[in-house]
Amino acid sequence: MNERAQHRGVDDVEAVTRAVLTASRLLVAVSARSLTAVEDRVTLPQFRLLVVLSTHGPAKLVVLADRLGVNPSTATRMIDRLIAAGLTDRQINPDNRSETILRLTREGRSLVDDVTARRRQEIASIVERIAPEQRSALIGALTAFTEAGGEPDATTGDGGLHPLGWPDAPLNQGS
Repeated sequence: MNERAQHRGVDDVEAVTRAVLTASRLLVAVSARSLTAVEDRVTLPQFRLLVVLSTHGPAKLVVLADRLGVNPSTATRMIDRLIAAGLTDRQINPDNRSETILRLTREGRSLVDDVTARRRQEIASIVERIAPEQRSALIGALTAFTEAGGEPDATTGDGGLHPLGWPDAPLNQGS
């Protein structure tokens, strides 16, 4: 590769990096705005815990903490607050009565669904302002970007969406 081609590749990487950083600022802003209606009830880390329970289903505390990348004591404090708010609850595992399983309540699922719907609506509003021929290019570019980053597709097998892209996993995964 000649020096000019090598230099152009570096410039392209820098230009794409700047564009992705700018787009990520927009997506973070959309995410933050989607949480404003519930910010008096949950923090961003607590919402993330609710999303994990929503996408993975009921889980043991250690599995949930692992999925969140936090210590079990941190997960316990978050769960205690979410139980007090009526968004999660603890149940005895019917398959192993010595274990406690954490799950979303109906109210918790509704909160996740409402926030996700607000986020989806705002993103759709932005996408509608993009010319149709640019939408196809955006799909290709974002798909390539997420694949390169190892992010799974955000759709479920039934055509539904995972709010933050985490695929379903069995209850005992990670235990």
